[in-house]
Amino acid sequence: MNDHTRARFEQEVLPHLTPVYNTALRLARSDPDARDLVQETMLRAFRTYDGFTPGTNARAWLFTILYSVFINRYRKARRDPDVLSMDDLAARFHQEFQAPVASEVRPATAAEVERAVMALPEAFRTAVVLVDLEDLSYEEAAGVMDCPVGTLRSRLFRARRLLADALRTFAPAIGGDHKDSGV
Repeated sequence: MNDHTRARFEQEVLPHLTPVYNTALRLARSDPDARDLVQETMLRAFRTYDGFTPGTNARAWLFTILYSVFINRYRKARRDPDVLSMDDLAARFHQEFQAPVASEVRPATAAEVERAVMALPEAFRTAVVLVDLEDLSYEEAAGVMDCPVGTLRSRLFRARRLLADALRTFAPAIGGDHKDSGV
């Protein structure tokens, strides 16, 4: 890569590093994994920058690469399942089933909404992250996910329904019954 191409890469691609990291974090669910995804994404973008068409959406191009890297790792991880010790399994059980129960209805916190998004199945989570959080158009997000726009819309509909169900205990804050709130 010559100096002129390197400068174009830095000018066009590097400003999107933060949204790429934020999306990677939502996909991978952990900072170290997100950093690995971003590193691999940027390396692939650098290697294939000669194939990038100047003037097109560099952000969507990076998300396409990111999603491809994520899916490849996700599929590999599914082939090699994690093994938990009995102690780890018992600790996870206690953590999941001994959480305090909310006694009153209140608005959901950002962390609770983030947990609900992270709990979505991968394809639904990716659709929500790309469209609702990263503001990609349906067409751009469908391109990133390599699926028809209709499939993306279906995934968004189902993801939003799952999110609404997961956050139903916070109904007044997300469109529930407003009789008590004076609205």
